[in-house]
Amino acid sequence: MLAEVVSCLVVIKTLISTTASYEWVLGNYGYHGVHNGLGNSKDFIDEWTVEVPGGEEVAQLVALELGYEYDGPVLGFPNLYGYRVHNKNRRTPNEHTSILASDKRIRWAEQLFSKKRAKRYPMSESDEELNRVKRKEYANSNSIEITSENNIHHKLFNDELWSYEWYLQDTRAAEGLPRLDLNVLPVYARGFNGQGVRVSILDDGIEHNHTDLVENYDKEISWDCNDQDSDPYPRPDEQNRNSHGTRCAGEIAMKANNGKCGVGVAWQAKIGGVRMLDGRITDRVEGEAIGYAWDKVDIYSASWGPNDDGKTVEGPGKLALEAFKRGISHGRGGKGNIYVWANGNGGRHNDNCNCDGYSSSIYTISIGSASQQGLFPWYGEICSSTLATAYSSGAYKDQKIVTTDTNDSCTLGHTGTSAAAPLAAGIIALALQANPKLTWRDVQHLIVWTSEYSPLSANYGWQVNGVGLRFDVRFGFGLLNAGALIATALNWTTVPQKQICERPLEPIENNKISSFGAKSIEIAINVKCNVKHLEHVELIINIQYTRRGALGVYLDSPLGTKVQLLSPRPKDSSNAGFVNWPLTSVATWGEDPNGRWTVVIQDLTSEGNFGEIGQMSLILHGTEEMPFHMRQGPRKYTNAFIESTHEEYIDNNIPFNDIELSKPMSVYETPYDVDDELIRNHHSKYYFPDYFSNSD
Repeated sequence: MLAEVVSCLVVIKTLISTTASYEWVLGNYGYHGVHNGLGNSKDFIDEWTVEVPGGEEVAQLVALELGYEYDGPVLGFPNLYGYRVHNKNRRTPNEHTSILASDKRIRWAEQLFSKKRAKRYPMSESDEELNRVKRKEYANSNSIEITSENNIHHKLFNDELWSYEWYLQDTRAAEGLPRLDLNVLPVYARGFNGQGVRVSILDDGIEHNHTDLVENYDKEISWDCNDQDSDPYPRPDEQNRNSHGTRCAGEIAMKANNGKCGVGVAWQAKIGGVRMLDGRITDRVEGEAIGYAWDKVDIYSASWGPNDDGKTVEGPGKLALEAFKRGISHGRGGKGNIYVWANGNGGRHNDNCNCDGYSSSIYTISIGSASQQGLFPWYGEICSSTLATAYSSGAYKDQKIVTTDTNDSCTLGHTGTSAAAPLAAGIIALALQANPKLTWRDVQHLIVWTSEYSPLSANYGWQVNGVGLRFDVRFGFGLLNAGALIATALNWTTVPQKQICERPLEPIENNKISSFGAKSIEIAINVKCNVKHLEHVELIINIQYTRRGALGVYLDSPLGTKVQLLSPRPKDSSNAGFVNWPLTSVATWGEDPNGRWTVVIQDLTSEGNFGEIGQMSLILHGTEEMPFHMRQGPRKYTNAFIESTHEEYIDNNIPFNDIELSKPMSVYETPYDVDDELIRNHHSKYYFPDYFSNSD
């Protein structure tokens, strides 16, 4: 009877979810607090997300009785529904929220606000920059460096632009030059191409009927969150502003040997798309997109985030963060979805991706860029949460990335960290084909253990952490090496169960800081916990300050690893400070966290800034038991890869049929004792306060 009443009186807009059921529990959503983007939004919108136990019919009836228009279930979140009102309604937003919160049938309600996006075109100096950007930078030239047609690798595929995919093959014109590519050809030689792996592009849609994508398109994992239908086809316009998702998709899954465009990194993987960047974006849209088809998708690739303007601090809202948590705990049959995220293009604005709660999340794999010359690009952001690097565009004459474009066309000009992240997603797809049992944390460990320093060694800032791993806040643990990663994955032992240790920092008597008095505050904490081998470290900070961008935050581990968690951002003049904000670092990966940690907060300007430090805590993620791949001692680095051809590397360095984990496939680097001191000193001079430079 209830169903009949509702169906007669209410016009229902029902969204049919194709995802599996999931028991969603309200609770602690993380530490992003007030930094959810509301401060950058002009106003709330006339939409609410409400939790109504009892099912859809009850939610419809409650909406009817309270005078709201029912807007369907929130995809992937049981008992969550959308309500809306017409703008002619005379109630204020607070009155609406109060009415919803006071109804006993409603467990929770939150009004939505618009998280505006700007697609990544050349960054504007205007104050009108929006709050989401597609991570793509455009250089001033589309000039192409023509590679030799005599190169043997040009003949591997017949695709028209394969010879321009310099980042997938050895394009050296002379033997004396180092190799600069992602080392995927040995993986192809062993029969891996991404088959059976499903990748979802979270973006502005994908042109799924494109000649180079249509055979790999996966309709089952695709959705349009902007128009609320099953077709993520991009909205056409004369400026081609909605080509971003199609470009990212092509990097991963362009079909091989069809004569069209190029070859995707995982050219037999299935590719889907969630269109969510071409309309009004809310926490509901992000939550639905990040979790769409979580029971079917293996890898999500995202090349967007909060504005890279050097003044924004923003992380996921409640639903988006819950979608991340659900994905890593329930996706892929409990092994966890893999989230690959572009780490940002705000380099020219001195931005720091630790102010981006998406790419710096412990649940995502944060990917930075390196140019064709192996250099840090002008748009790159420094960040202690960056895990690794893939190639992309760089300076004026550097080649860019080949991929599909809208209108069934091809492009030689995909750029920025937008282009780097899909390359990483494609390499991970190869790894999951090689070993489908890998968990989301296994993938992170594999990246740490096999990414390479030597191709990027000309860049200053490299250091060696307490267990011998190379790390740089520009590149993470180095350049992705597909051959090493897949070879190691084939004989991988799952990492031990994760442990989490949270320790509050002791209150300090003098918590005042200023740019004209006490310019820095040093806080020590002695840790004793069951985590013995670190993964991520989060420093949760609460700071009130008159100019947030003047602050730098530094962390020193018990084993002496020093890392800058937050660099000063000159354009950030906000007085909002930080409220329960996590600064994430992977620099101490593998270290024992037990002992004395030191946190330094510093303002080296002379601007008259002042404020105080509130409660802080250290969250240590890791394992009690040593991961198997670390038991044979520290990682060994050699020069084998950069000094060999692909053929030599396949024959001599990646014996796929006889892989021993005691000999991890790490293939770059110079001996430790040659340049450790030089690198450490160079790093200290550039990044750290004076007291760090004087340490041993």
